[in-house]
Amino acid sequence: MQIPSPENQFQADHAALMMASYERLLGRPLAESAEALYHSDAVVLSHDGAADPVLTYGNVTAQTLWEMGWDQLTTLPSRLTAEPAHRAQRDAMFAEMRAKGFIENYHGIRISASGTRFEIRNAVIWPLLDAAGVKRGEAASFTEWQVL
Repeated sequence: MQIPSPENQFQADHAALMMASYERLLGRPLAESAEALYHSDAVVLSHDGAADPVLTYGNVTAQTLWEMGWDQLTTLPSRLTAEPAHRAQRDAMFAEMRAKGFIENYHGIRISASGTRFEIRNAVIWPLLDAAGVKRGEAASFTEWQVL
């Protein structure tokens, strides 16, 4: 997937999938448009449905927090957003989300490309479900984090 831009309507199809899935599950909007989502102050990430998922989307705030450009972020295995010591807790969070449908108020430790550690707080994690209910991946959004 190319970096969201006016030329590709800010990856409108993928953004619509994230926004519609979020609103259907949580009953409130994630963003008003694909462009607003990409430039949101909230971190928004998604990964595919592979056995070892790879990030498929990271808005500008996510790219800044993880200190990676679009091309680097969207080729990163999702598990590498956390240090090895925190991956079991991350895996448990995804298992809980899959069992419940979505979760809110998730807290966890993550690491940027430069090695900066930070805690994400009050994250929402949800599945990306298309109009037919087929799962296309998973996503996360949060507005709170603290550098450790």
